[in-house]
Amino acid sequence: MLKSIKYLTGFILSVLILSCDNKKSEEIIVDQRDQTESVIEIMKIDSVWAGHPVGFSLYSHDESQYIAYYNSNRNMVVGQRKLTDKNFVLHKMPAPTRALDQKGKSKRFSVTEVGWDSHNSITMAVDKEGFIHLSGNMHVDSLTYFRSELSGDISTLMRHFPLVGSNELRSTYPKFMLSKEQELIFHYRDGSSGNGNEIYNIYDTQKKKWSRMLDVPLTDGQGLMNAYQSQPEVRADGWYHVYWVWRDTPDCSTNHDLSYMKSPDLKNWYDAFDQPIVLPATLDKKSLIVAPVPPKGGIINLAAKLCLDKNNKPVFTYHKYDENGNIQLYIAKIEGDEWISKPITQWDYRWEFSGNGSINVELRINSFDRREDGRYEISYWHKKYGTGTLLLDEAFAPIGKVLKTPKLFTNSRFKKQLEIEGSFPGLVINSVPDIGEVKEKNIRYVLKWETLNNNRDKPRPKPWPSPSQLYLYKLKTK
Repeated sequence: MLKSIKYLTGFILSVLILSCDNKKSEEIIVDQRDQTESVIEIMKIDSVWAGHPVGFSLYSHDESQYIAYYNSNRNMVVGQRKLTDKNFVLHKMPAPTRALDQKGKSKRFSVTEVGWDSHNSITMAVDKEGFIHLSGNMHVDSLTYFRSELSGDISTLMRHFPLVGSNELRSTYPKFMLSKEQELIFHYRDGSSGNGNEIYNIYDTQKKKWSRMLDVPLTDGQGLMNAYQSQPEVRADGWYHVYWVWRDTPDCSTNHDLSYMKSPDLKNWYDAFDQPIVLPATLDKKSLIVAPVPPKGGIINLAAKLCLDKNNKPVFTYHKYDENGNIQLYIAKIEGDEWISKPITQWDYRWEFSGNGSINVELRINSFDRREDGRYEISYWHKKYGTGTLLLDEAFAPIGKVLKTPKLFTNSRFKKQLEIEGSFPGLVINSVPDIGEVKEKNIRYVLKWETLNNNRDKPRPKPWPSPSQLYLYKLKTK
């Protein structure tokens, strides 16, 4: 009898344990589809070139808003308005030639007329005195930079060249940023894909002059490669964080080695283990490598997102090929004194990318965030599997998914909610977010227009699509 009771007790306990284990393995679904976003205003701006995509710029500052884009004739146009105005005041930029800057080279094209290169995006910023700064339309070209002569007046933009006087003839990927002290910083790649360095300048608002922020480049490919890096960003710990992948040649499949470092002041840099780093960052500084993905291993430019855990330690999600050759999302985190990477998806799909020029993306990591409940989420878009948000526990193991109503201007909603206006075959929707700040709560702005997709930066034969309409969308989250 006693044995029977013991047997029965053990059986019941086993069932309970098994039941608990099953519950643990069940997928957790978090439904947040009640958080929606609606369009509250649409503004027509201008007709724009639709033959290929290239990045435009939208920048909100205080009570004003600034734009820069290429019109239907491929001329750079800038505009501004008060947020209370119903229209932008537009100004076509003058068209000086690069022949003046190339020291005998025969490049004779305008610095403000875009060709067929999708790298030639535009960016802008406003310094603490209210002067507007703009750069763009360059891919391994002389630096193209403009500054307004009057505070808050985009119509007074004037080109300045040279800026500092060196490393300015083979420039690409211009970006502005504000330091923690609100100092304006301008950085760009000097050199070419597979052979370039990241240059940082800082602006003196009193002297109205730029100078080198760093005595050496932030990253240096040593003539063998270049770094495709994120912009340094201040996170919750008050430090700047930056990450990158190296690329050996213009062929995008030669990306490799996801890397990372951090800084309290943009001058003194450390690895993830708090050890100081002597600039520039180079491939031989092995403590900077997060994931040693080899060339042709399935990682592409900035195919990663950074999140800080509850202890402010860096954690990454990125994509690469698994042992079967399929592309997967991975988590890289610190365990002890090393980085450990594990896959968090089991997709049956290979994104095969290679070659030169701008390519069409088949997998995009949109965000990686720590939730208020202490868990983590990763949002993505996949050509085969669509848009989704993975839910991870505090140890970064996948435990389910988050159901969300996708924001406007994500790939999943283009087809469902935004119809293509043009009739030319192959048109797609382009959009850029506001890179400035608006004071109005739960409000964001987006520029939207239509073009054909990327064409590896090569000219298309005629016929070309008719110009498309450039719109400004005002969106509100509920």
